[in-house]
Amino acid sequence: MAKTPTSSELRKQRRAERAKAKSKEEQVQAPKGKLREWFDALVFAVIVMTIVRSLFFDLFRIPTPSMEKSLLVGDYLFVSKLHYGTRTPMTLGIPFTGIYLPGLELPNTRFPGFSEVKRGDSVVFNWPADEGPIDRREHYIKRVMGLPGETLAVVDKQVVIDGTPVPMEPGMQQTWDVVKTEPRMQLSNSALTELGVTQIVQTQDPAVVRVSATEAAAEEIGGWPWVEAIRPAIATPSSGLTALMYPGTKGYTPDNFGPLPIPAEGETVTLTADNWEFFATPIIRYEGKTFEARGDGTYLIDGEPASSYTFSQDYFFMMGDNRDNSEDSRFWGYVPKSHVVGKAVMVYFSWDASKRLPRFERLFSLIR
Repeated sequence: MAKTPTSSELRKQRRAERAKAKSKEEQVQAPKGKLREWFDALVFAVIVMTIVRSLFFDLFRIPTPSMEKSLLVGDYLFVSKLHYGTRTPMTLGIPFTGIYLPGLELPNTRFPGFSEVKRGDSVVFNWPADEGPIDRREHYIKRVMGLPGETLAVVDKQVVIDGTPVPMEPGMQQTWDVVKTEPRMQLSNSALTELGVTQIVQTQDPAVVRVSATEAAAEEIGGWPWVEAIRPAIATPSSGLTALMYPGTKGYTPDNFGPLPIPAEGETVTLTADNWEFFATPIIRYEGKTFEARGDGTYLIDGEPASSYTFSQDYFFMMGDNRDNSEDSRFWGYVPKSHVVGKAVMVYFSWDASKRLPRFERLFSLIR
C-alpha cells in the first residue's frame, strides 16, 4: 500500500515544480530579454542624440573648398547651437533624415545665447536661397563679414566696412596674378606646394601665371628673384557675371561689390530708387510681406503705400575664406538671423580623400 504524502511533503513538491517551471520560463524568455535590452539601449541613444543635437550642438562636414585654407574639404565639425541661442524645431520629421511632414510648420523661437554673432565667426546656417521650410534648407558654412546696421563694400577684392578696410585673416586666400621676369621661366611647383598653393593657371599672357594663395604666401612668392610683381587678379565686369551678383541689377562683380546696407532688427529704412532693390528680397522672402515698386517711384507693402520699412530681425553678410571660389552673400544676399544654426567651434575629425588618410594634425583643433 502506497504511502500517502504528508502536507509538508506536498508543499515541498509543489515548490519544486514551480521552481522547475520558472527555470524553464526564464530559459525560454532569456533571448527576448537580451533583444529587448538592445532595443531599449538603441531607443535611449536615439532620444539622447536627438535632444543633444537639437538643443546643444550639431555635426557638419565641409563638402566644398569655399573655406580653404581655414577649413578643408573632409573636415568634420562640432557646431555649437548654444553660442547664439538654440532654435526650437520648425518642422516635425524623422531625426537625422530629410524626412518631415510637409505643410506643417511649427511656431518657433530662439532661446537666449551667451554670445552675439561677431565679425570673423565661422557660422553654419540654412542657405537662404534654398526652398522649403527654413530648418530643412541646405546647410552652408561661411565667415561673417558684415553685421546688422553696417554698410559693406568690396573694392578691388578688399572688404570695406563703413569706409574702413578689413584685413584678410591668415587662413583666407584669393586669386593673384604672378608676373614673371621672363615668360619662359617656370615657377617651381614644389615651392608653390610648400606654400599651400594648389591652383596654378597659365593666363593668355605667357608672362603671367594665376594662383590661389593666402596673403602670406603671395608675399613670399613676390620676393622670388624670377617674379617681377604679384597683384590681386580683379574680375572685369561682364553681362553674365554681373547678373549673378546680388541684387542682379547694379553691375557688381565679386571683386567690386556694393556698397550694400545690411538691415538690423528694429531699424527703419527709407525706401528710395537707389536702395529698394536691396531690401525687396528680405522684405518678401524673410519678413513675409508683399512688396511692389511702382513706376511712379512709390512703393506698396502688403498692398499699402509705404515710404519706409522697419525690419523685424537682424541680417548678416557672409563670405567664404576662399574668396574666388565661394558662392556667398555677394551672389544671394543677406543671411537672416532666423537661418543661423550655430557657430563652428572645433574640427573633431578630418579625412584627406586624396591620400585616403586622416589629417591627424587637425583632430580636435579649434576653429578661428
